[in-house]
Amino acid sequence: MKATGITRKLDELGRIVLPISIRDEFDLKEKDPVEIYTDDDKIILKKYHPACIFCGNADDVIYYRDKRICSACLSELKSKF
Repeated sequence: MKATGITRKLDELGRIVLPISIRDEFDLKEKDPVEIYTDDDKIILKKYHPACIFCGNADDVIYYRDKRICSACLSELKSKF
């Protein structure tokens, strides 16, 4: 984990502003979804990438009946039926 030396205060609604340098580094744009994780005493933010509901792969994902599935899992499913 890389320390930035940047600190921010929470506002009255519990929000923080991510510095532009961090938003640029992670290609975060206005309205982009961000996932929030916790790990012991850490809060982790990650740019959200839709992933396959079966394997978690975020590459080559399509939507089928409002679910995300990657081409590898789709091929595997097709071969079983």
